[in-house]
Amino acid sequence: MRGRTNARRPVAGRTNARRPVAGRTNARRSDAPPAHAARSATALNRIELLLLDVDGVLTDGRLYFSPRGEALKTFHVRDGHGIKLLMNSGVRVAVASGRRSGAVASRMRELGVRDVLQGCSDKVAALERLAQRHSIDPLACACIVDDTPDLPLMTAVGFAAAVADAHPLVLSAAHWISSSPGGRGAVRELCDAILRARSTQTLEPG
Repeated sequence: MRGRTNARRPVAGRTNARRPVAGRTNARRSDAPPAHAARSATALNRIELLLLDVDGVLTDGRLYFSPRGEALKTFHVRDGHGIKLLMNSGVRVAVASGRRSGAVASRMRELGVRDVLQGCSDKVAALERLAQRHSIDPLACACIVDDTPDLPLMTAVGFAAAVADAHPLVLSAAHWISSSPGGRGAVRELCDAILRARSTQTLEPG
């Protein structure tokens, strides 16, 4: 399985050994700060909703500005295909971002993602609203993030994932770490891992 599972907190796809490494459980580096959360991970085949961060996860984290403000965002086509496969298998996908972007709204509309929360200052509260709206236990939810503002969210879900180039504190707290950096296929890796665990969807494009 691509990705790696975190030992202090398992890392999906790869197990965190000293530093989470693809294919093995996350066993925190000796020089890394203590993990922010210690709850054991919910099994991937029990995940009912995946909550995605945007900047640094669906994108590479860079912000492109013109004199009028943010000009564009770039998304990876494989991430989009993974999102569609996951939704087709019955797993809900939602997006939460602290920023507002027309590009995000347009891309999510194209993919059929209905729960798009922009300008979101409290992602834990957003998770709770989503879980209540869809009658899903928050521990049956997963998230994938890249930076420390989302550490509280990582403790609120049942399965917390991080992109390969996430902040060290996020890597330390993650159950799963992708092999790819944000914006370059990390979301697809997690989607594939969930699909494999569910064993209900072929990974080959139709």
